[in-house]
Amino acid sequence: MILDGTLDASVQAAALALQQGQLLGLPTETVYGLAADSDNDAAVAQIFAAKGRPANHPLIVHVADAAAITRYAQAVPVFAQQLIDAFWPGPLTLILPRLPQAAQASTGGQDSVGLRCPSHPVAHAVLQACQQLDPPVWGVSAPSANKFGRVSPTTAQHVAAEFGDALLVLDGGACEVGIESTIVDCTRGVPVLLRPGAITRDDIERACGTRPLSKEELPAQTPRASGTLLAHYAPNAKVRLMDAGQLQSALDLLGPEGRHIAVYHRSPLRSASRAIHLRAMPGDALATARELFGTLRDFDELGVRLIWIETPPDSADWEGVRDRLQRAAAAG
Repeated sequence: MILDGTLDASVQAAALALQQGQLLGLPTETVYGLAADSDNDAAVAQIFAAKGRPANHPLIVHVADAAAITRYAQAVPVFAQQLIDAFWPGPLTLILPRLPQAAQASTGGQDSVGLRCPSHPVAHAVLQACQQLDPPVWGVSAPSANKFGRVSPTTAQHVAAEFGDALLVLDGGACEVGIESTIVDCTRGVPVLLRPGAITRDDIERACGTRPLSKEELPAQTPRASGTLLAHYAPNAKVRLMDAGQLQSALDLLGPEGRHIAVYHRSPLRSASRAIHLRAMPGDALATARELFGTLRDFDELGVRLIWIETPPDSADWEGVRDRLQRAAAAG
């Protein structure tokens, strides 16, 4: 059931549902989440069951404000506090050392916890309403509201199509960012980028004065984090990344006989086949991120079997989009 997330009654109904151990389709600025009370192990277990997600694959805990960190994390390094000051609320998740009894079912058996404060007004209103309940709900675990490994949802309708009418979903409109949050590991003395997103390496460096390392540079004891599997974010069709020249050569070889193929491209292309679905990619990374998952879902609805995508530029601003596309292609 989809409710208008801008209505106070809908927000209160959502908060009560979470308090009662139910699941909720929650809009955030990144993607829609499948939410449950982080401290209710039975409710969190429903997330794993509904998504078909491995129980040792941790979830991100969403909080209403930075004050809630003390309920989940043992310590906040100076550089992590600088990132909080710069980017919360917003699309940034920080991995911090976990308090022993906090969010145990959400953290996949690890001694760390991922925390985020979303900026979407509906998510923020729900989290605030949760804190005011008796007993309160202090944090909400909310991975993307889709089956595990598949394309993330960016509208309430995507969530309803994935899980059916039985799930309560708040409609907060289309997601502004469109890809999942940037994840920074803050447990090893320096910032380590585990998952790129709208907040870039350059942004992180400007905020805390230290350029984040890649997880490959500190491989030992890297904590598991959401959305970091090699194959992820995959549509039903097989995805292949190619540069502009390879795309044009492939289209020329197909000639007028091409069928069941969609192409998502930045460079000008020509095709002799009207059966091939060509869609132009926006020229900037933020706009592409905003429409990326919706585009992949659209191609699936067209029934295509192959999706050819022009590889994004190798620059910091495109890293989040490039990451999602590489993982989608690995799933094929």
